[in-house]
Amino acid sequence: MRNLRNLAALTVFTAIAVQAAVVPRPAPDLAINLAPGKQVRLSQYRGKTVVLAFILTYCSHCQAVVRGLIKDQQELGPKGLQVVATAIEDTAATAVPGFLRLFTPPFPAGYNTNPEALQFLQHSPMLAFYMPGLAIIDKTGVIRAQFEGRDLPEGTQEKLIHDKILEVMNLSAPEPATHKPASGKKTAAKRN
Repeated sequence: MRNLRNLAALTVFTAIAVQAAVVPRPAPDLAINLAPGKQVRLSQYRGKTVVLAFILTYCSHCQAVVRGLIKDQQELGPKGLQVVATAIEDTAATAVPGFLRLFTPPFPAGYNTNPEALQFLQHSPMLAFYMPGLAIIDKTGVIRAQFEGRDLPEGTQEKLIHDKILEVMNLSAPEPATHKPASGKKTAAKRN
């Protein structure tokens, strides 16, 4: 009987730990370190559609997504898009300068910790985290969609991300944040 109660408790705990992220939800005001003593905050971009990309500087999948986000920023920046990237590997503070030289992104790129990324994305530490992690935030500061590497198949990720950015940019009237778990593609944005 005692083992049965322990199993039941473990099952409930595991179910809570692996619950999907809530989308839409207000975006926390994350501070991204650009250099020692220099930061940029997400709240600085209120009024713009923001794509926040959590990356690993050495990850080829992350690099491919960054190349697509560079195109998105160049095309859609004048229409209100702001991309921000943050590396989350242990050596990010020393890796980011080389990454910036190699890719020259037209948007801020800095570094944070892996736990900060998991917390921002509401990603359970009980599950594997597939890089990159992306959050698309509307003009009012609400996360409307989020993805991680396994949601972004190679060869289609650039179009998938671009289309989702356009969808979020074109939301006519933002829906109020709800607290229903997201399903499927981790988005609850309206489809027209």
